[in-house]
Amino acid sequence: MFVRRQTAKLRRALDEYPRTFWIVALATFIDSLGGFMLFPFFSLYLTHKFDVGMTQVGLLFALFSITDLVGSFVGGALTDRFGRKSLTLFGLIVSAFVMLLLGLAATFEQFALAALIVGIFASVGGPARQAMVADILPEGQRAEGFGLLRVVFNISATVAPAIGGLLAARSYLLLFIADAVISGITAVIIYFALPETKPMLRRGGGPRESVAQTFLGYGQVLRDRLFMAFAGVCVLMGIVYIQMNTTLGVYLRDTHGITTEYYGYMLSMNAVIVVLFQFAVTRRVKVWPEFLAMAIGTALYAIGFGMYGFTSVYPMFLVAMVIITIGEMIVAPVGQALVARLSPEAMRGRYMAIFGFSWAIPSMVGPLLAGLTMDNLDSRWVWYSVGVIGVVTALGFVGLGRVMARRERSLEPAAEAVA
Repeated sequence: MFVRRQTAKLRRALDEYPRTFWIVALATFIDSLGGFMLFPFFSLYLTHKFDVGMTQVGLLFALFSITDLVGSFVGGALTDRFGRKSLTLFGLIVSAFVMLLLGLAATFEQFALAALIVGIFASVGGPARQAMVADILPEGQRAEGFGLLRVVFNISATVAPAIGGLLAARSYLLLFIADAVISGITAVIIYFALPETKPMLRRGGGPRESVAQTFLGYGQVLRDRLFMAFAGVCVLMGIVYIQMNTTLGVYLRDTHGITTEYYGYMLSMNAVIVVLFQFAVTRRVKVWPEFLAMAIGTALYAIGFGMYGFTSVYPMFLVAMVIITIGEMIVAPVGQALVARLSPEAMRGRYMAIFGFSWAIPSMVGPLLAGLTMDNLDSRWVWYSVGVIGVVTALGFVGLGRVMARRERSLEPAAEAVA
């Protein structure tokens, strides 16, 4: 009965959203297969292949994140200047080649060099892909649209980690080859099936800014205090969440003897829950004040991740993952819709790029701090710490909600005067 109801809702959604949106959804599904096969096993691969500790792994993630920031910064400006499609294709094609270089690296130093290339070039297309959904959908549909993309995203994640675990048990190189092939397939789909979505180009107008003016436009983003405060609080939230795909697998293996396959099953369970419940959760949450929703979701992160420091049996690990997943279903679509709401149409790429820093910075410092903790202290302190950070982050979102409410109240008299 439940499955039939969810299927009916998805069928109605097919009629509610434009064809372009579903092309983006299909491309997201295919491309995320490769990412979910590979990324959760990165830390496991590095510690196994090169016999390094989590501190070195954390340093590599930090290096990768620094170059990712550079690529996103350039990509956000070029997205607003030249459009979404070309930047997306560039990122996918470069990703395919560099993933093969990563898989063939014979030393940790070679791997680190290839990671530099990934960070600089592959991330150029990130802001473009995020801006596409905001271009395609009106504001009232964006939260649900991002929620639907998460359903599509997690359908691939339902099977990909388990497949990735099986491939990794045979050869980690297969993971890199699979990701490269999948990136190539996604590029072909976008090239032939997806039109340009940037509003000015779609309406027939050319870019109005020079390249220099486009990059200088980042100053306007940085002067947007509410948006920058939101991005800053999201950095703290990202430090909490990033542990799931970078630290958790190694912690469960080394501290509790959980195998790679069972870690993959945990991630697949996370994806199944999102597939079954994301659409219903988003329909309910979209009427909440956005920052309240972010606070509630982050509080659930604090509880779920904190539990890993207090429990030692696999069933309780699964319970913690369920709590984290509920928080994720609340936070992810609302956060993306908030960015689209706060960003002017002509500057979406740059706003998306700056917002991307709220994930790149946690990728840079989160695994490194966790690695230093695991290598030098009781590893449970990682989970105690991220639990506290999660609580602080939730309080930060509550404070931003009050600021947003005051801003909207101050704008009401001006709007009435104009009317």
